[in-house]
Amino acid sequence: MNDNRIYLLTGAAGFLGSNICLQLLEKGCKVRALVLPNDKSVKFIPKDVEVVIGDLTDEASLEPFFTVPEGKTSVIIHCASMVTVDPTFSDKLMEVNVTGTRNIITKVLAHPECEKMVYVSSTGAIPELPHGTPIKEVDKFTPVDDRKVVGAYSLSKAIATQMVLDSVKVMGLKACVVHPSGILGPHDHALGETTRTVLQIIKGEMPMGMQGSFNLCDVRDLAAGTIAAIDKGRNGECYILANEPVTLKEMCDMIQKECTAKKISIFLPLGLADKIAQMLEKQAERTGKKPLMTTFSVYNLARNNVFDYSKAQRELGYTTRPYQETIHDEVRWLIEEGLIEGN
Repeated sequence: MNDNRIYLLTGAAGFLGSNICLQLLEKGCKVRALVLPNDKSVKFIPKDVEVVIGDLTDEASLEPFFTVPEGKTSVIIHCASMVTVDPTFSDKLMEVNVTGTRNIITKVLAHPECEKMVYVSSTGAIPELPHGTPIKEVDKFTPVDDRKVVGAYSLSKAIATQMVLDSVKVMGLKACVVHPSGILGPHDHALGETTRTVLQIIKGEMPMGMQGSFNLCDVRDLAAGTIAAIDKGRNGECYILANEPVTLKEMCDMIQKECTAKKISIFLPLGLADKIAQMLEKQAERTGKKPLMTTFSVYNLARNNVFDYSKAQRELGYTTRPYQETIHDEVRWLIEEGLIEGN
């Protein structure tokens, strides 16, 4: 632990950010969190964290967040972003994820006492490769690349990641990038997409599933890998933080072992699922109701979800725990929170 260092953290109330926050505190680190004005999720930030009000999209508002006492140094983990499973373009998404990152870079460069930036990107920002070819880190993120970067969220993270790397080369920014895959595990107070899926399975609200796979990591392992990047991540380098793929059926079977959940016996072939999703989306356009299944959700199960995370293992000491352990801990947490009934 460096007693002279203050850890600046954006997104501290989010799923990954809150776990980063907890692990830093366990190490005895001094943590300062950036929180939006009137953000109700501030209640999920531990009381030992210094909270500073500011807005990523307002550069001037970030000055108090970056200002540290004379003689102190800082590092920043930029974890905050707007996350969406809607693949369509959004000005707000770009403003938060791209302009917000640009503002953070500007402030880091203006504060020489800020020694390092770790940018939390996404595996979705990395162009997809054909099935059978593990996806590795790239050193250039060109959204118009012939290879695929699918969906507005992934596009925004690709643009922001390239901005970080360009700032390293051109402006002397001290920074590295981590690319988490999907997030799974306990302490998801916002009940994100994966946690809601787990709840649907447990409550019997998913009458049938789909074939295909995810790539999901325990949030605690992602947090540890991100923290390790502060001191171990090389300047201008990217690190995939991923796991082995897991099918939806395998996830359902693991959940069944941990609690009483209605067994899903039908898993649709992805081609059929995509056709059904197209019909549901057209129906949703007429009714204004959210479709039960989308073509984008089918794509995420059908895409190549094999990532090579050996670089993070070698250089950051990144490790992953078994899926069953993560599912066990998540189910226990859901019971403790009163979100499901215990066995």
